[in-house]
Order: sequence, then C-alpha cells, then structure tokens
Amino acid sequence: MRTEAWLNRIWYEGSPPPWWLRSLSGVYAAVTAVRRDLYRSGLRRSTRIEIPVIVVGNLSVGGTGKTPLVLWLVQQLKVRGLRPGIVTRGFGGRAGPPRLLQPDADAAEAGDEPVLLMRRSGVPVAVGRDRPAAAALLFRAGCDLIVSDDGLQHYALERDCEIVVIDGLRRLGNGRLLPAGPLREAPQRLRGIDALVINGGDVAAVTGAAAFEHTFAMALAASSAVALVGGAIRPLSAFRGAPVHAVAGIGNPRRFFATLRQAGLELIEHALADHARIGAADIRYPDSNPVLMTEKDAVKCAQLADERHWYVPVDARFEPQAQDALLQMVLRRTGLTTATDGEVQRG
Repeated sequence: MRTEAWLNRIWYEGSPPPWWLRSLSGVYAAVTAVRRDLYRSGLRRSTRIEIPVIVVGNLSVGGTGKTPLVLWLVQQLKVRGLRPGIVTRGFGGRAGPPRLLQPDADAAEAGDEPVLLMRRSGVPVAVGRDRPAAAALLFRAGCDLIVSDDGLQHYALERDCEIVVIDGLRRLGNGRLLPAGPLREAPQRLRGIDALVINGGDVAAVTGAAAFEHTFAMALAASSAVALVGGAIRPLSAFRGAPVHAVAGIGNPRRFFATLRQAGLELIEHALADHARIGAADIRYPDSNPVLMTEKDAVKCAQLADERHWYVPVDARFEPQAQDALLQMVLRRTGLTTATDGEVQRG
C-alpha cells in the first residue's frame, strides 16, 4: 500500500516522477506501440467471434467506474431481449484455462470482479487471459452479444464497439504512461473509440472530451447497505450518528469514502490495495462499530463476516437523454436495432 500511495502522489498530486520511472515509461511506450502495430499490420491477428463484442475499458489503471458501467449496460441489453455475456480476465484469481463461472464460484479462484459481475448481472461470465477463447465459451453457451470487461488493450479479441470510462476527478492524471503515470496507452488512443463516459466531476474539465461526438456524463449512486450475514438491507442514513469502519480494496478508495460521507456518515477509513486478499485482521476491529465495505471486497469476505459487516452496492446513473443516446449508439455499432415494441433485432 505504501508503494501505491507513493505512485498516486506522482500520478495525481503533482509530485515529479524520478528519472528512472520516466525511463521505464519510455520502454513501456515502445513495447505497447510495437504490440499494437503488429495487430494493425496483420502480423498478429485479432479473432472475430460470431456475435458482436462491446469493449468497456479505460486508459488508466485503477478504479474509474468501469464495473458499474458494465453492469448497467448488461442490464439495459437484457431488458431489450438480448442474451449478453461478460468476458473478463479475472484479475486477482488463479490463472488457468478459460472457463465459465459456476454459481458457487469462489473469488480466490476466479477473481473478485468476475464473481461480483456474475452475481449482480445474472448473465454468463467467462474468465480467462485468452479472451477469444473465453468469448467463444459464451457464444456456445447461447449468448448473442458479449461485453468485454476491461478489454481495451486486449487486441486479440476483435470488437465492434469501444467505450472508455474516465474518472472525472482524477481524469488522466499527469498524462504519462506507466509507470511514471497511470496511463496504459497515450491519450491519442481515444481518437479511435466510439464513446467516452466521464464518471463524476465536470465533463468540460476533461481535456479533449468536447471533441468527441459521443461523450456522456455518468454518476455512481449508493443508497443502502446489505448485510453479509442474512442479507438484510438498511438505508445508509441508518448508520448516521456513530462512527463506522469503511473498508475499500479498490483502485480509488477515496471515491467510496466520499460516497459514504455524502450520505452523512462518520468514517474510520481503511484503504487496502486494489484486489487485496482480505484476511480477518482487515475487517475485524476491537470495537462493535459497523463495518461497511465495497461490493467487490464483500465477495471475498463471506467466511469472515459477522453481524457487523455490510457492503454498499453502487449503480451507474445517466440522465434519461444520455442513457438513450448511449444505448442507441451501442446498438448501431453492433448491428442491432430497436423494434417498435422495444425488443432488439438484427439490423
């Protein structure tokens, strides 16, 4: 966590990166440029799956709100009669051959985000570093559309639509590539995407956002907490009046803490590393105060929890006009159209 905090000061708070980090960024830039050119030239081939593929990704490492957007998009597609599936690498789990997650999947085996996506979405989720092979599993499972979670830089899987999510507060940080900055690819990569989604903050403050035809403002909403033991639901307002422990092992813990503060809660903060393997000492404290954690952390804590432990689900929100415009853009890019009864059909 100390290394992560040190990097965050450089990436987002103006501390100058040391010369050796800048040098490593040069090496990283060269490697990523060669890799992408191999796909552009055809020396390495992208695999086309028999059904449309939508990629939801980001330019920077760390939390941008990508997972809530994936869940929102899948739900919108389900409502319109489609059978989407989600493909993801499964960061934080144990590497292995591509596989479809089963209902009893364990986060330590499959990764925290894949298990969260499966439980919240109710659609098939395939996990694997070989994304084309994982996507093929979804096609054989009966899906007619694939949403790739965090797959912007995985060029082995051909895609029909690319959506990039940017944190509206952190934006692109210092604008440098890894490891001197938070970027996986240079900002110029945004020129080829289909839609830009700004999560929180001021869209106008994101450099270059106004130049995109399809730019959408998104917000994350949280109003309740769910008990890890028993599943009871309480409004966040019920936790006012006494301190609560707030646990976040995500890319940007401050966003989670800010959400709880906006609900009027007094916090004792516990920021963990992204995808941290959580033990009892991370969530059990000597007092009896409630412990509120992110939903991604909760999937790893079922065996550690007692009546004090709650998770806070968050949902993506758009203004109605923006919601309709984003969804219609996705349907056009994937060759789907909306029928008069609201169902989706092939264009």
